[in-house]
Amino acid sequence: MSIRLSPLLVAALFCAPVHAQAAEEQRFDVRFDVSGGRLSVALPQLSRQAGVSISVADAELWKSRVRSVRGRMSVEEAIAHMLAGTDARAVRVSGTSWRIERRPVRRVAQRSTSPPRRAARPQAPVHVVAPPEDEIIVTASKADTPYSHFAGVATSLDGDDLAFGGERGTDSILARMASLSSTHLGAGRNKLFIRGIADSSFTGPTQATVGQYLGDIRLSYNAPDPDLRLYDIANVEVLEGPQGTLYGAGSLGGIIRVVPKAPNPGAMELQAIAGASVTQHGDPGGDLGIIANLPVGERGHALRLVGYMLSDGGYIDNPLRGQNDVNRVDTRGGRGTFRFDAGDGWTVDLGGVYQAITSHDAQYADKDAPPLTRRSMVEQNARSRYAMGTLVVAKDWGELFLQSSNAIIGHRLFERFDASRPGDPPRLLDQYNRTRMLASETRLSRPFHDGFGWVVGASIVDNRTRQQREYGEALFQSPLTGVTNRITELTGYGEATVEIMPGLVAAGGLRLSHARLGGSGEDVPFAIALAGRAVTAQRSETDLLPSASLLATPLPDVTLYARYQEGFRPGGLAIDSNFVRRFRNDRVHTWEGGIRLGQRGRSPFDAYLSLSYTRWRDIQADFIDSSGFPSTANIGDGRITSLSGAVAMRPVPGLSFELGAVYNHSRVDELFAGELRTIAAATSADGMAPEFPTLLARLGQIPNVAHYAVRGSVDYVAPVGDEGFRLNGWAHYVGPSRLGIGPILGEGQGDYLDTGLAMRIGNARRGLTLTLTNLLDSRGNRFALGTPFVEGSAGFLTPLRPRTLRVAIDVAY
Repeated sequence: MSIRLSPLLVAALFCAPVHAQAAEEQRFDVRFDVSGGRLSVALPQLSRQAGVSISVADAELWKSRVRSVRGRMSVEEAIAHMLAGTDARAVRVSGTSWRIERRPVRRVAQRSTSPPRRAARPQAPVHVVAPPEDEIIVTASKADTPYSHFAGVATSLDGDDLAFGGERGTDSILARMASLSSTHLGAGRNKLFIRGIADSSFTGPTQATVGQYLGDIRLSYNAPDPDLRLYDIANVEVLEGPQGTLYGAGSLGGIIRVVPKAPNPGAMELQAIAGASVTQHGDPGGDLGIIANLPVGERGHALRLVGYMLSDGGYIDNPLRGQNDVNRVDTRGGRGTFRFDAGDGWTVDLGGVYQAITSHDAQYADKDAPPLTRRSMVEQNARSRYAMGTLVVAKDWGELFLQSSNAIIGHRLFERFDASRPGDPPRLLDQYNRTRMLASETRLSRPFHDGFGWVVGASIVDNRTRQQREYGEALFQSPLTGVTNRITELTGYGEATVEIMPGLVAAGGLRLSHARLGGSGEDVPFAIALAGRAVTAQRSETDLLPSASLLATPLPDVTLYARYQEGFRPGGLAIDSNFVRRFRNDRVHTWEGGIRLGQRGRSPFDAYLSLSYTRWRDIQADFIDSSGFPSTANIGDGRITSLSGAVAMRPVPGLSFELGAVYNHSRVDELFAGELRTIAAATSADGMAPEFPTLLARLGQIPNVAHYAVRGSVDYVAPVGDEGFRLNGWAHYVGPSRLGIGPILGEGQGDYLDTGLAMRIGNARRGLTLTLTNLLDSRGNRFALGTPFVEGSAGFLTPLRPRTLRVAIDVAY
């Protein structure tokens, strides 16, 4: 194993890191203006004003009458004042999260059998017991619906848990959910899929099937996952299944909503985490993240800043070029938010995000080569640059909440592929994707309480994506046909949730979207452009997306639900050789039913089981055209059946087990024969199309959907003197799937096991963390695509990162 120390690694080893969580002795001096009444109304106000997360362990407590809170005080004082006179109490979970639970009943018989506990010392906070998953509020419902009243599968991942053991961006979310999958082309270049709704392996003109959001701001439209690093995140919410009514186009499989921690006007915070890693068979790496929270003035303003840099060592060798460990990835980024308290419940957040990812070479290997080896004549580097500016204005009336979220986004992606043919000089394909998006949404909501909640809103999205390509030898390349897609989408929507009677909740909604689409070819020969001018003309689409659900609680700790939802993606233009072709919009209709047992965080056992059936019309998918380049077409209609479930057990305090699994059965059952015969002819290596029945058999499975996946984890926490010890281990098995559509892209992939172990000893002020990933040093094949130019090749595979050890420290002052 070669060892090369990069400047980042040296910085990570020798800088004085500071992990500044809000220490318990710090006084959160916040100005509160919270009306009294039901806890379900008052608590969201207090949570938003304090910038902290507060969960409720007992659903019955939502009906409690609580006091008003007005004036300057700490968060602890505010919650205590609010709960005074009730049978509820507040338990601090972390520096920025609390749990409200019912006060325990004292039992005299138990008092004499054990010595009294030592009182918690405010000056030395020790996090010794992992908090259970309490009753959560599904904020992604846009009406703050309690999970007990939400008909569907909603997963909330704690931000601190996602960062535990090392910040891995989207991979941290993938490792914790069996129903979430991804391509693995490289950081900043991947496409995400939920519950078997997957289209293709390339970064093309098709819109994503999963909606990604930072807070309430959409991250992208038809660009890949930007893979923003999850530093300083409060939580991540994942809603499975189509979410067309609330989120519109591009949410066929579901949505992922990343909620950053809000600026805190009551305390100055400084946080930093530094780590160094060594990878077996590869190069070392390092990471450094710094977080600062700065109160501004005395009127409730605050500034929160995040900065980070990471370097992941390479592990792929290229003996043809005499290079080892070529696939190093460097990431730099930051985020900032300034919160202006305008008074009378008004807040204004000005924010910005920037991240740059540089991949020095591709991360795939040759199937017929020694492990972790690729014979490539060219360097296949990639660069991703993502920038976003945001403006969020909110008003809280207690009973009503108004929010306007606005953003301008720029996303650039450069990719280089090896297009060399056997016996020819080295050839390259360079692809440039440039995206500019304007997004604005304003909504008014009544958070769910007293058996009723609703939300109405309107949004506009204006997106333009330009794809350009160059092809040729390393020293001389000529432009190929490219394409520009433009879309302006205007939307109005509404949804309401009503408790019809105790134990029976109904919800329904409607979304009306009108999209104006246009586009044009780039670098198209004049004669061809003239012949295809009708294809690139502007056109309009109007879509109506209804939703309905019913939830019942026939027995304590037993919840049944049924749900219907739709989703769609607009059409667009794609490149086919020297031509620009049009593809149509596609649409999904999903029926889902499920059962939940137990209550999250309030019983030693809870579980859920969900069964969904989806009809997918006019599926947009990618294939290889007659020139060997990726293109897009509607391949037909399909159906997907998905069965998912999870079990959580907490046999004793401090010890928990989780097990989740998903089974997907997907078929393309109504194929567009005419278009597929064209694809067959285009993708045949010798120019002769294979037998059509053979082609249909290979096209029958929707790509990138594992037949099954299983994920299990164990978490243990215990006190060690005045410190706390935490141990977390996980294993994630991903079953077999196929790469894509067509004879060439019909390669198998998947069928691998990913494992990891993380441990930390320390407290809120300081800590030492050790993480070991890929315990078995498995190779696997996460993704069977390296380059679309496969003629003369035995095929490709993308191995897991080899066994990696990371050591990190965090300190708070």
